[in-house]
Amino acid sequence: MRRSRRAVATMLGVVVALLATACGASGGSGAAGVVTLYNAQHDDLVKALVDGFTKETGIKVNIRSGKDFELANQLVQEGGASPADVFLTENSPAMSLVDSKNLFAKVDDATLAQVPAQFVPSSRNWTGFAARSTVLAYNTQALTPTQLPGSLLDLAQPQWQGKIGIAPAGADFQAIVSAVLELKGEAATAQWLAGLKANAKIYQGNIPVLRAVNSGEIQAGVIYHYYWYKDRAESGAGSANTELKFFGGKDPGGFVSVSGAGVLKSGKNQAQAQQFVRYLTGPGGQRILADSKALEYSIASGVPSNPRLKPLAELDPPAVDVSKLNGPKVVELMQKAGLI
Repeated sequence: MRRSRRAVATMLGVVVALLATACGASGGSGAAGVVTLYNAQHDDLVKALVDGFTKETGIKVNIRSGKDFELANQLVQEGGASPADVFLTENSPAMSLVDSKNLFAKVDDATLAQVPAQFVPSSRNWTGFAARSTVLAYNTQALTPTQLPGSLLDLAQPQWQGKIGIAPAGADFQAIVSAVLELKGEAATAQWLAGLKANAKIYQGNIPVLRAVNSGEIQAGVIYHYYWYKDRAESGAGSANTELKFFGGKDPGGFVSVSGAGVLKSGKNQAQAQQFVRYLTGPGGQRILADSKALEYSIASGVPSNPRLKPLAELDPPAVDVSKLNGPKVVELMQKAGLI
C-alpha cells in the first residue's frame, strides 16, 4: 500500500509540474501554441487576417509591428534567440535579407502549392501572399496620356525636371529600385538614380506624392496602385484630378512587388507558424485580403482580387525572381545618388 501511495503522490507531482509549466507558458509572447508575428504589412489588413486565422483555428497570434528593414535587421541581430515565429513584409527585399542569413525554415510544400511560381522565391524558404503594382499617378489637367513617359526610366530625362515626385526613403520605392537593379544592372540603375536626383521632388510617402500630383504641385509621381484605389474608394479628395499609368511591355515601371511571409527557423511554434502561413495563402486568407479595404492584389488559391482593381492578368510586369532583389545594394546606390 505504501508503494501505491508513493506512486500516486509521484504521479500527482508530475501532473502539477506539467500544469505549472503550461500555465507559465501561456502568459508570454513566446508561449507554446501562441504565434509571435513580426509584422511590416499594414496593421489593419494583418489584424483582419489574424482574426480570421484565430477564429478558424483557435490559435492566438501576438503582433509586433514595424517597417520592412527595421524588423528584418532586428531578426538578423536576434538570430536564433529571436522570439519571432513568422515574419511578414510589404515588399520582398527585406525577406531576401533575412533569407540570406539562413534564418527561415522551408515553407511547407502544401502551402507553396497554393501560390503561383512567380510569387515564390527560388529558395522556397518564404512565399508571397499579396502583391502591389508600380504605377505612375499623373495630373490629368497637366498631362495627357500621349505625353506620359514610355518607360519608368524616362523620368531621368531632363524634360521631367521639377515635374515628378518620389518617396525614396520608403521600402516601397526602394523595392522598385531593386527591380530596376535586377533588370538593368548597377551602371544603368546608378545613372537613372542620378537623373531622379536632378529631377524629382522628395516626399515622405506614397500618399503625400499622390496629394502633390492631385494639387498640381507636380505633374506625376511614382507610387503603388492601391494608394490611388483606396483614395477613390473613400472620398476621392486626394486623387480626383489624377489617373494612373500602368507601364507595359515588361518595363521596370510595371514591377509587381510581392508581400512576403516566412517561418523563422528558430521559432518555438513551428507547426502553428506553418499553419498561419498556409492560411494566408489559402482561400480563407486570400478572400479576406480581396474583400478588405487594403486593395492589394490577392495572388494565391485562385481567389480573384477586388473587382475595383485593374485585373492582375491584364498587367504586363517584368519577370523578376523575388529572391534576387538586393535591398542593401539599393540603399548603397541611393545613398551615393544623394536620394537618402
